[in-house]
Amino acid sequence: MAVDLDVKELLIMGDSDLIIRQAQGEWETRDIKLFPYMQYVEDLSKRFKSVEFRYIPRFHNELADALATLASMLPYPGNVHIDPLEIQIRERHGYCNAIEIEPDGRPWYHDIKRFLTTKEYPEQANGDQKRTIRRLASGFILSGEVLYKRTPDLNLLRLQSQYDELQVLIIPLE
Repeated sequence: MAVDLDVKELLIMGDSDLIIRQAQGEWETRDIKLFPYMQYVEDLSKRFKSVEFRYIPRFHNELADALATLASMLPYPGNVHIDPLEIQIRERHGYCNAIEIEPDGRPWYHDIKRFLTTKEYPEQANGDQKRTIRRLASGFILSGEVLYKRTPDLNLLRLQSQYDELQVLIIPLE
């Protein structure tokens, strides 16, 4: 893609120290299956004015992982200009800004917490709504008065409503 866009200077960042050092020529590649790849990298590098390989430790590259995931999901339309991404760092997670307060002033998870506490449904709930509350409640844990949401990666999100503001804390289970 960089060749197609006529890029002159290229910065390649990776989280594998071994591969970065091999690409820079500091270390040798011993695996015979990797020789064609290393030759291809050398040939590609000659097409640019300058190429720099930079090692980024894995724990510092969340943004790179997100961008790589995004890039793998989007088709690259050849010879079409792609605008650069503008990335802003926010003080709060995006999902915190997207949550709105319910019209009755209660947090969105009030009915789930009530069901887990007392096994009672809202008075106006029909059969489908009761079933939905039961299904949603299976993804939450109530510890005393604190409600936690289970996440797919086995973390817990602590949900707490205070003065119409939702606070979400990530608590790893280790």
